[in-house]
Amino acid sequence: MASEQVDIANAGEQAQPQASAIAKSDKLERPAEGELESEGPKKRIKLDNEDTEPARAPERVKGVAQVKAEFLLHPGNRAREAKSGAELDDAAEAAGERYQKTDARDSRDNRGGRDKKNKPKGQNTSRSFGSSRDALQLCSSRQMSPEFSPRECPFGKGCKFEHDLRKYLTKGKREDLKTLDGLCPVWDAKGICGAGWKCRFVGSHSEERETEDGRKELVLIEDPERKTKAAQMVTAEDEVGVVNVVDKQTKIDLQKRKIQTPKSDAYIKWLDRVFEEQKRVEDERRAKNAAAAQEKAAGEEKAEAAKDDIGNADAEVDVGMAETKSETDSEKVDKTAEEVLDNRAQYIEPPFLPSEKRRIYYGPETPILAPLTTQGNLPFRRLCVELGAQVTWSEMAMGLPLIQGQKSEWALMKAHESEIRPPKFLQKNWTVQGYDNAKDLKFGAQIAANKPWLATKTVEVLTSLVPHLRAIDLNCGCPIDLVCKQGSGSALLDSHSKLENILRGMNAVSHETPITVKIRMGSKDNNPTAEKLIKRLVLGGQEAIADSKGTAGVAAITLHGRSKQQRYTRQADWSYIADCAALINRLKRERNSRTDTVREADGRDVANEGEVYFVGNGDCYSHVDYYSHLENAKVDSVMVARGALIKPWIFEEIEKNQYLDKSATERLAYVEKFAKYGLQTWGSDEIGVGTTRRFLLEWLSFACRYVPIGLLEHLPPNIQDRAPAFKGRDELETLMASDNYKDWIKISEMFLGPAHPNFKFEPKHKSNSYEIAAEG
Repeated sequence: MASEQVDIANAGEQAQPQASAIAKSDKLERPAEGELESEGPKKRIKLDNEDTEPARAPERVKGVAQVKAEFLLHPGNRAREAKSGAELDDAAEAAGERYQKTDARDSRDNRGGRDKKNKPKGQNTSRSFGSSRDALQLCSSRQMSPEFSPRECPFGKGCKFEHDLRKYLTKGKREDLKTLDGLCPVWDAKGICGAGWKCRFVGSHSEERETEDGRKELVLIEDPERKTKAAQMVTAEDEVGVVNVVDKQTKIDLQKRKIQTPKSDAYIKWLDRVFEEQKRVEDERRAKNAAAAQEKAAGEEKAEAAKDDIGNADAEVDVGMAETKSETDSEKVDKTAEEVLDNRAQYIEPPFLPSEKRRIYYGPETPILAPLTTQGNLPFRRLCVELGAQVTWSEMAMGLPLIQGQKSEWALMKAHESEIRPPKFLQKNWTVQGYDNAKDLKFGAQIAANKPWLATKTVEVLTSLVPHLRAIDLNCGCPIDLVCKQGSGSALLDSHSKLENILRGMNAVSHETPITVKIRMGSKDNNPTAEKLIKRLVLGGQEAIADSKGTAGVAAITLHGRSKQQRYTRQADWSYIADCAALINRLKRERNSRTDTVREADGRDVANEGEVYFVGNGDCYSHVDYYSHLENAKVDSVMVARGALIKPWIFEEIEKNQYLDKSATERLAYVEKFAKYGLQTWGSDEIGVGTTRRFLLEWLSFACRYVPIGLLEHLPPNIQDRAPAFKGRDELETLMASDNYKDWIKISEMFLGPAHPNFKFEPKHKSNSYEIAAEG
């Protein structure tokens, strides 16, 4: 069946050198039919070289995924033909158009409209995906109604949409899809489809019935049994098994500022008051110290003059009195500052301090799916959870759009019901006291904010409106310039005190939800600052200790082993991650040594009984990488990003602790699942199909980089390696390895039907398509 679909997808297309991966491989001599299935490559080589010494595999070349010679399209040019583009992988971490938008309220410079001079330039800064809409728009009053008894249209004759149902079905929408067995995925799961007559599978849940007067009426069909079962699940709106949905009216109330954030307002007001008092006290201290210094200098001069007249003894007495007065004044200033800082009655403490929050757990059995921009959508996370991901994160959401009620940003908080189940817990490793796995869940939200007030308000709104969150993570690792220029993302790595205050404020308003943070090694190459920052986050900064503010209260720290400047151009530095892990262990011992001293952190201000989990991130592409990092770097767990995009079954490999050479048919089944989950999430109408296709193509732009294990000369595979042009073990495997976006569209058409005439797809990276020149 798969081979038939491939033939159909490539029918009518001329085989040119740069037209498609299949066209390239067709020029080469292929093995006889069934040969690859009956005899593996190793067995054939052995038979061909029975009487000779077996050929040695070529030495491994850095940056090149060395494919076995029999699968190469152009043997001998491995290194030269290896694809590049690792430096363009910013799409895996906050490089979407969402983070290129600015708001006039962000800065005064933005007031007055768009600045055309500063408009983003370069490739794919404003990608267009065309439109996927019906030729005729059906009125919503007809969408879910029987043909002869529709709801009354509120606009009457002035309505601009189509009311004739049969005309809409014949001329207004494209024909029904025959893929996925012709069955609507939404109706199959819920017994009712919210798209109604707009559904591209409407034939599977509609029929023509004869009425009493002999007329034939089109009606929609519901399945009572499925509908009852779906009603018992945690669902929302028209989506299947989706939680954390914020209703439309709440978003409108956020836009109109009707939803208040009293805890954040009180905390920020208290923080401003403390800052002003600190500044005033510091100014007074400086002034009094300066006055004391002048008085002391004057006293010394007077004493020197008195020595000649009175004698040395009396002069020494005057000097001592001056010094005593200066010390007394300084003590008064210190006492005043202490009284101001200890006067916490003006700020009502939150009901949940860091020590009282829900405990979380990270261990070898909890591989983590990183927050991935665009590709980290709900259908993809759902697929990864099925394949073994134990912790998932939302795409990075910007704080300001969230508190402004923007629909697109709140959509990132949606999670599938499979993500609110507890992660795996084998009880073989250390855990914090009071951890309850039954109350734990997989899904957490990641946010970006550049100021304490924005972070606290965002967290308060999230915890009040989104009930199913494992933790809230602050992104301090996004390297994109447009994010960093606003002071978010990696920009916070240069402002340790500010970052500490932001995290402390998030903890103050997050109720029982733990706060975590994701950082990078530093801003500049060869100048890592993460160790210094980690020490501050675990123990608290010197000024915080002096002011009795307590620690930042983070429950976990994730370190990406690259600097902001590096982005993805080099391998992640796991030796530095190991140094930071060792540092945290030393800090634990140092904290224990502070017992019964004034330097000891208040137990109320530390999360997880003071045990801060440490997670490593970067270049994890196999179970070998995963367990090697656990063993050598001594991290608690590993976060997987691009490795999951290229092969989502990496979590299955980790669970089974072995390589899995997935066949092209198995990999295509994952594509089918994604398409099905996408339709259940975004809808089965024309727009929903277009949205699903767009995000599927975004994923395939990464998945095409996968080189099957059975084709490689060397293991383990390296995520930074790029393969030269090669053919697969069958036509489908060759198709799925194509870096031509037209072939990705053909794959999508296997499950979503022909693309809409107005649909367009522009690859995000140059390395993803060799027809960039043709695109202009």
